[in-house]
Amino acid sequence: MKQGIIQQSLSGFYDILADGEIYRTRARGNFRARKIKPIVGDRVEFENGYLLHVLPRKNELVRPPVANVDIAVVVTAAKKPTFSTNLLDRQLIALEAQKIIPVIYFSKTDLLDDDEYAKLAEIVDGYRKIGYQIFFSREAFAEDQLHQLKELLKDQIVTMMGQTGAGKSTLLNHFAPGLDLATGEISTALKRGRHTTRKVSLLNVACAWIADTPGFSSYETFDMTVEELPNFFPEMKELAPNCKFRGCLHLKEPQCAVKDAVKNGIIMKSRYDDYVQFHNLIANQKPDYGKNKK
Repeated sequence: MKQGIIQQSLSGFYDILADGEIYRTRARGNFRARKIKPIVGDRVEFENGYLLHVLPRKNELVRPPVANVDIAVVVTAAKKPTFSTNLLDRQLIALEAQKIIPVIYFSKTDLLDDDEYAKLAEIVDGYRKIGYQIFFSREAFAEDQLHQLKELLKDQIVTMMGQTGAGKSTLLNHFAPGLDLATGEISTALKRGRHTTRKVSLLNVACAWIADTPGFSSYETFDMTVEELPNFFPEMKELAPNCKFRGCLHLKEPQCAVKDAVKNGIIMKSRYDDYVQFHNLIANQKPDYGKNKK
């Protein structure tokens, strides 16, 4: 019995990558009986043209259906559209919740004047201190930066995310010029056009396996509880044991280590403000009783 990763799913067939080769398989009928649906990115066991077992997933995305994503490249425009710490924090929290490693890549830095670049550099430094891996240079697609990113993504299952116009297609074009993606056309180029058979696949780009998607939109909603939310801010999670009250939500509680850190400039005020906003959004959102229905 061999082990591999589902590289593509199409019309009941599963192409599995194993030992550098692609094997086309079909799933055994008992998957449906057990309500298991293999998806791209699944680590599986197979034999004689049949997919036999799906191994436990470390995460699973719904849009697109991809499992075991290692890294998400958050392509973030420095300008046009205007940089927003709020949007960036939404994306980072969605990734923390899914246990996906975020890599922040700043595009359009060449559009900034020197003062704008210096101001953004201060914000970038704040995120670096939290521990996030960031690519931020005066030349948006500098060769040395692209080389470092390629090395980081090598052999990983990757998804790209970022708002429209952030530069996801441009970054992929620099990764693999042969793709020749026009801005806004990444979805079609990766065989997800409106009138083609729906399929999901991992595209081998610069030795990484990149999901055929312009990013996932889990950050539009907050699926965690208010108690879980602080755990998705690494700098708050680290300080929480120093709070007076166990389970401190870092809002109105006295002797809160997180609020003290904000006051002393150890935690970015923009991050804390976003945390408070997200907390209120979660506290006020109505439960979706149909969320788990298929």
